[in-house]
Amino acid sequence: MLHKKSLDFAVRIVNFNRYLCEEKKEFVMSKQILRSGTSIGANLRESRNAQTDPDYLTKINIALKEADETQYWLEVLRHSNYITEAEFNSLNEDLKEIIAMLVSTVKKLKTKTAK
Repeated sequence: MLHKKSLDFAVRIVNFNRYLCEEKKEFVMSKQILRSGTSIGANLRESRNAQTDPDYLTKINIALKEADETQYWLEVLRHSNYITEAEFNSLNEDLKEIIAMLVSTVKKLKTKTAK
């Protein structure tokens, strides 16, 4: 489920980037959010091939860091009035769900590897 959500989110971010570039003529932050927003799913995909539990945990943690960075860029875009509150909320709600799932996964893995 997390992998599907992150893929769907990445597609939304690609379309969001296109919107920011074409409609808002914003090219710097849009590239940043494109990079971090699509990296979440890329790191989750990479985690499928982890060789050990600690390797898997590292990849999940990287996905979580990218999700947090994506949230930062969303906030900057909102506070600088490039996007509306509704646009922010739409993307942020999906992102918060992904972050919660990643945090839960990290906690479970840390408990498992601590035993």
